[in-house]
Amino acid sequence: MTKRRGTGLLLALLALAQFISAIDYNIVYVALPEIGRAMGFGAHSLQWVVSAYAVAFGGFLLLGGRMADLLGRRRMFTTALVLYGLASLAGGLATGPGVLITARAVQGLGGALLLPATLSLINTSFDEGTERNRALAVWGGAGAIGLALGSLLGGILTNYLGWESVFYVNVPLALGAAAVALKAITPDAPREHGRGFDMTGALSATVGFTALVFGVVQGPETGWTSAQTLTALLGGIALIGLFLAVEARTAHPLMPLRLLRNRNLVAAMGVTFIFMGTFGAQYYFFTVYLQNVHHYSAMATGLAFLPSALTGMVGTKASEKLLGRVGTRTTLIAGLLLGAAGMVVLALALSPSGSYPALLPGIVLLSLGQGLAWTAMFAAAGTGVDAAHQGIASAMASTTQQIGSAVGLAVLIAVASHNTHATDGPALVPGLRTAGYAAAALTLLGVAVALTLRRSSTSRPVSGSGAETASPALSA
Repeated sequence: MTKRRGTGLLLALLALAQFISAIDYNIVYVALPEIGRAMGFGAHSLQWVVSAYAVAFGGFLLLGGRMADLLGRRRMFTTALVLYGLASLAGGLATGPGVLITARAVQGLGGALLLPATLSLINTSFDEGTERNRALAVWGGAGAIGLALGSLLGGILTNYLGWESVFYVNVPLALGAAAVALKAITPDAPREHGRGFDMTGALSATVGFTALVFGVVQGPETGWTSAQTLTALLGGIALIGLFLAVEARTAHPLMPLRLLRNRNLVAAMGVTFIFMGTFGAQYYFFTVYLQNVHHYSAMATGLAFLPSALTGMVGTKASEKLLGRVGTRTTLIAGLLLGAAGMVVLALALSPSGSYPALLPGIVLLSLGQGLAWTAMFAAAGTGVDAAHQGIASAMASTTQQIGSAVGLAVLIAVASHNTHATDGPALVPGLRTAGYAAAALTLLGVAVALTLRRSSTSRPVSGSGAETASPALSA
């Protein structure tokens, strides 16, 4: 375990990085209508203000994780923040759709470098058990605060300062965090000689996952059987197959396949895929319900998200306690079951004439479950992985998270729009309710995957032999 000075300041910095990323997730959603009007986006092209970020983020995560392991976590953390800040500035200054979409893609690249570096710093700076659980809970809580403020700030800034301000707000935060990182994080050791970078694997993985995410994002718009979608999906699958073949043969793989012998990591990858495809999609459908059915303003929508984010913070704090008492598996299953129940209760409350208070029971259950599961699934991903591979292990879980988000949203949008072509008004409610039930059912698949998490009483990192066991503090 690599120890670093000033762990209190370090944890605050890592939480700030998550806060910045979470703010950006919701702040752009709320500003989309104004961006579309101001920049001349068409109905189809506007989605790329969001999708350009998702495609770059999902495609570059594995590369970002390996770069953190090989080039240094502080180097990649600060580089990612600077890249994120400069791309945000470019987004605010954009005068046309092409420049804005490019800026969003570069932001996604920054996010892909930032997330694995952040998680690997947590997993190498805080010991498995109570210390790491607390760090993950603080990190997750910062994300919940960011989601709440993202919605609220998006409404306020768009109303009073224009859509450009939702990009400018990230600039001082990201660049300031990069400056603090130079003091809070111990300088990286010189790069270890003899550890190659696996350029063939890096290129095939990056292009393959980028194409796959692009195809999933584009499918609902152009059709799943369109030439563009099929080329992206089949090409992505072929390149990922090439990537796995390269990894099995190279001496210095981008993603050592022996990590797949770690049952906790594989289970965490499965859970993050399902979690983001179900829990993550709720932000989209809740926004559609409030704005397209009940015609909430941007600011009112932001305020409506506050109970969700605040309850999510409670969930992350409860997860910290439960991880130490009942273990990763039980905490994760409890979070998934609670969230699935919340999805059903929330779907039942959706109505063309329903009030906001009627939604609160479902929101509370869903958000508590989300907080419990979020901390636990990333605790599982880092369990039993040695320090030299924490970056790539975090990236593996985060890659399935991003792909799950794109796949889940596409599937649930198809479910919601199955029997209607409406884009506004009460006609949307039956489809939104059905999508909520479908998300709850899919979440139960996550429970089945979580049941495969390992029980053990000892902790030993994965090494070249591929053996792994879980910490008693993190096992059910």
